[in-house]
Amino acid sequence: MQEVSNYTQELTNRLSPIVKNLFKGSSLYTVRLNKQERIKHLVNLFGKFLPEEFRAISDDELTRRIDKLLVLEAVSGTLNDLTPEQIKIFDEAVKGSF
Repeated sequence: MQEVSNYTQELTNRLSPIVKNLFKGSSLYTVRLNKQERIKHLVNLFGKFLPEEFRAISDDELTRRIDKLLVLEAVSGTLNDLTPEQIKIFDEAVKGSF
């Protein structure tokens, strides 16, 4: 049990600064996401890796992966926030692109 707790702490220690830095550089993240919830989610997600696998991911690669996940989280549900008029405009724009 102690090993799991240590690994969770290791994940948190490595992921938190990356997430905080990405939030600092993105108003989208700041407005749409809860930083602490995202860190917790990422710790759970990356906790599925074996410690050796996680440690083998470079900081640049880890930052890239986290950024992609945050973008996905931030924009998911965005269409739900649109007014009926905005949805109509969006639908027309999408139709025109195919």
